[in-house]
Amino acid sequence: MATWFAGMAMIASALAGIGCKPSAPPAPPPPAVVVTEVVQRDVPIYSEWVGTTVGFVNAQVMPRVQGYLLEQRYKDGDCVKANEPLFVIDERRYKTALDQALGNLAEQRANLRKNQLDVGRFTPLAARGAVSNQELDDAVQATRASEAQVKAAEAAVENARLDLGWTRIHSPIDGIAGIAPVQVGDLVTPSTVLTTVSRIDPMKVAFPITEREYLRVVDRINEHRDDGHAQDAPELQLILVDGRTYPLPGRFSVTDREVDRKTGTILVQALFPNPDALLRPGLYAKVRAPTVTARGALVVPQSAVQEIQGVYQVAVVGPDDKVALRTVAVGKQVEGLWIIDEGLQPGERVVSEGLQKIKDGIAVKPMPDSSDRNPLAKE
Repeated sequence: MATWFAGMAMIASALAGIGCKPSAPPAPPPPAVVVTEVVQRDVPIYSEWVGTTVGFVNAQVMPRVQGYLLEQRYKDGDCVKANEPLFVIDERRYKTALDQALGNLAEQRANLRKNQLDVGRFTPLAARGAVSNQELDDAVQATRASEAQVKAAEAAVENARLDLGWTRIHSPIDGIAGIAPVQVGDLVTPSTVLTTVSRIDPMKVAFPITEREYLRVVDRINEHRDDGHAQDAPELQLILVDGRTYPLPGRFSVTDREVDRKTGTILVQALFPNPDALLRPGLYAKVRAPTVTARGALVVPQSAVQEIQGVYQVAVVGPDDKVALRTVAVGKQVEGLWIIDEGLQPGERVVSEGLQKIKDGIAVKPMPDSSDRNPLAKE
C-alpha cells in the first residue's frame, strides 16, 4: 500500500511539473508598411543640356587713340548707362594737333581766297589782252588746287576733333561694367581692352543639343523667331551649380547656322529673365526642358523600386495584404518617380516605405502614403 501511495505521489508531482511549463509566445503582428497605388498618367520626359551663361550683349571697351590714362570714372562692377563716361585719356597732344589743323585750315582758306581774287582780276584783263591766257589758266588751276587743299585741311580738322573726342571713352550700352584690367597712369593703345560692359537682362544661355533633339524643337524655335512666341514652346528650367533651380523660366531663342560635324550637335541659345542680376556671364548652367510626353505611363515613387545587381524589383501588396516581390522593367526617372515599362498594373499597391521589414510571402499591415514626400500624394 505504501508503494502505491508513493507511486501516486510521483505521478502527481510529474503532472504538476507539466502544468507549470510556460506556453508558446504569440505570433508577432504583421509589420506596418507604407504603400502607394500604381498610377497611370501622361508624364513629360525632360532632356538636360550643359551650357554657359552669356551676356545678352557683351561690349569690349577699347580706346580709339593712344595715351596715358588719367581717370576711371566708374567703380568696377557698377551698372552704367549708354554714353556714360568711363575713362579719360590725356588729351594735350590731341588738343595741340587740333590747333595745328585749325591753323593749317586757316592758311589754306587764305590761299584759296587769294587765288580766287587772282582769277577775278585776270578774267577781264585777259579778255582785253592785258594779261596772257596762260596767266589766267594758272590762276584758275591754283584756285582749284587751293579748293582741294582746303577740303583736305577741313578733313584734318575733323580727324583731329575726333581724336580729341576719343580721349573721353564712353559706355556703348547699358549694362554692368567689369573690373578694369588697367589703372590710372597706364599707357593705353587702340588694342588695349579697358573693360567689358555686359547687358545681362535677359541673360543668354548657350548649350549644344543633338541633331535628333534639334529636329524635335526646331518648329517651335522658328515659330518663336518669326512671331515672338510659340504656342507649345516648352518652358526651360535652369539648374545652377549649387543644385538650385533658377526661379524664372526661360525660352528657346535661336540656333546656330550649322551642326558641328565632330560632335553631331548644334549650338542653341535660350533667354532667361534676369531682373535682379543674379545670373552673370560665364556661369556653369544645366538647362532642362520637357521635350517628349510619355502617354499613359505607369509610375511609382522612386523609393518603391529596389535595384539589386542591375535587377529592379518592387514589393506588391495583394488583396490579402501579403507581399509578392516582383521584377519590373523601368523607364525614365521623372520628378521623383520611376516609369514602369513592364511588370505592374494600374491600381496595384506597392511598398514605398518599410522595404527593409519585409520578405516575399509575408503578411503586412499596409498604410496609404499621404505624406508630402510622396510625389503621387497630390494626384
